[in-house]
Amino acid sequence: MKKYILVLALTGGIVLSLVLGVFAVELVWEDIGRGKGDFSAVLISSDNPNIIFAAAINAVLKSRDAGQSWERVLSIGGRDQRVNSLLIDSKNKNSIYALSTSGLFLSLNQGKDWKRIFKGKNSLENQCLAAALSANAIFLGTKAGLFVSRDKGRSWHKETGKISSSQISSISIDIKKPDCIYVACSSGVFKTQDEGKTWERIFIAWPKEVNGEDDVFEEAMDEGDRSSEIWCIITDPINANNLYLGTNKGVYESRDNGLSWKALSDFGLFDRKIRFLLLSEVSSILAVARSGIFAYKNERWQELSIGLIAQEIRSLAMDKQGNLYAATEKGLFKSSPFNLGSNKRGNPVLFYCQGEPGINQVQEVAIRYAEVEPEKIKAWRKQAAKKALLPQVSIGIDRDTTDLWHWEGGSTTKINDDILRRGRDAIDWGISLRWNLSDFIWNNDQASIDVRSQLMVKLRNNILDEVTKVYFERIRVKMELDSLGLEERKKCFEKELRLKELTASLDALTGNYFSGNCGSKSSAIPQQPPPVRR
Repeated sequence: MKKYILVLALTGGIVLSLVLGVFAVELVWEDIGRGKGDFSAVLISSDNPNIIFAAAINAVLKSRDAGQSWERVLSIGGRDQRVNSLLIDSKNKNSIYALSTSGLFLSLNQGKDWKRIFKGKNSLENQCLAAALSANAIFLGTKAGLFVSRDKGRSWHKETGKISSSQISSISIDIKKPDCIYVACSSGVFKTQDEGKTWERIFIAWPKEVNGEDDVFEEAMDEGDRSSEIWCIITDPINANNLYLGTNKGVYESRDNGLSWKALSDFGLFDRKIRFLLLSEVSSILAVARSGIFAYKNERWQELSIGLIAQEIRSLAMDKQGNLYAATEKGLFKSSPFNLGSNKRGNPVLFYCQGEPGINQVQEVAIRYAEVEPEKIKAWRKQAAKKALLPQVSIGIDRDTTDLWHWEGGSTTKINDDILRRGRDAIDWGISLRWNLSDFIWNNDQASIDVRSQLMVKLRNNILDEVTKVYFERIRVKMELDSLGLEERKKCFEKELRLKELTASLDALTGNYFSGNCGSKSSAIPQQPPPVRR
C-alpha cells in the first residue's frame, strides 16, 4: 500500500511539474505581514500604493510604508470576531468601510476613527459579507439578506422577496451606470436598474422551483451547473456589458449584461471553486480558489501562486504598478509585478496541435494512403483520350499446302527417280493497321471512368469524414484530460485509453504517418507516400 501511494505521489508530482512548467507564471512572493498571522482581506490606496489596509482577526491594520510597519487602527471586541472585507469609497478616498462579523464599521479619516453604522438583530444579520456604494445608497449583504441605507448609514431597511432570505456573497455596481447593481447570493444573481427599487433574477443557482414563478424561466445550463454556489460577481470597468461570476463550478461570463451566460474554459484551473475574482487594468481575469491564484489568458488559466506558502487564499488586490497582494491564513504576501501581456483571445486548438501534423496534412496523407486522390482519375481520363491515336494492329499468317507433295520423274538412270517427295511450304503473312476516328469524339472507356470516379469520390469523402472526426475528437479528449484532477484516476485512465485509441485510428488511416510525425518540428508530408494497404 505504501509503495502504491509513493508511486502515485511521484506520478502526480511529475504530471504537476510538467503542467506547471508550461502554464505557471513565475512570481516572487514576499511576506509583508511581518508575522501578523491570519489575514482575510487587503485594500490598497489608489492615490498612494504605500498605504495598505489589511483585515486580520478582530482588527484592521494599516501600513504607511508598503508593509514595512503596521499599526492597529480598529479593534473589534468579542470572541471569534473577524473582519471579512474592506471597501473604500471611490468618490471620497478618506472613507473606509470594514465589514465584520459584528456589523459594518466606517472611518471618515482613513482609519483614524471608526464608528459602527450597522448592527443586525441577530448573529446572521451581523455577518457582513459584501458591500457596494452607489450614488445615493449603501448596499450591504449579510448572511440574512440584503440591507440598504439611503442616508449614509443612519437608517437601514431590509429588501423583500427572494433576495431577503438569501445569503449575500458579493455585490457589484456598473461604473458607467451607477443605478445598475448586481447582487450574487445563494439563490442566484439579482439585478436592479433603478438603484434597488425593483429586482430581477438573471442567473439561477439552484434547480427550478416547483410551481413557482421560475417554472417558465429558461436556463441555458446543465443541471449540475444550476446547483453551483455563487461566491462573487464583478463587472468589467472597461466594457460594462461584461459580467463575471465565480462559482463552485468555475467562472461564468456574460457579455450582454446578464441576459445569457457561458462557462469559461477551465483548462489549467486545478480548483474550480472560485472564491474571489479581480480584473486587472488590461482586463485580465484573476481568480482566487482556495488553493491558488489563476490568471485567464488565451482560453486557459495560468497559476500565479507558485511559491506562495499558503493553504487558504481569501482575498486579492492589485496596485497601479501591477503588484499583487494576497491575504491568506499564513500572512499577507506581495508579488513582483504581474503582467500577462495582451489578453487577446487565442485558439486552444492551435495549442493542442503543437508538434503534431495539422488536419490538412493528415487528410492528404490518408487520401494518398488509400489511393483515392483526384489526380488518379485525371490521369485515367488523359490516357483514355490518347487511345484514339493508337491503331488497332492485326497480324495474319497463311500456309499453302497444295504443292507440298510431288513425283520426281523424267530419267531412268538416276537414283531415287519416280519417288514422291515433300516440297517447300508456301507461307503468306500480313500486317494491318486500323484507326477508329470516332474515338477522337467519344470513347466508351469514359463511361467506365465516370462510374469509377463517382465511387472514388464517395470513398474519399468517407475517409476524409472519418479522419476529421477522429482528429478533432482526439483534441477534445486531450482538453478533457487536462481539465481532470489527479484524484479522478478512473476518468483519467478512460481518457488516456480513448486518446490512444484515437491515435491508433489515425495511424491506421495514414499508414502510421500521424505518430511518426508527432513531436517533430516539421509536419510536412514526406516525398514518398506510406506503403499502401493490401
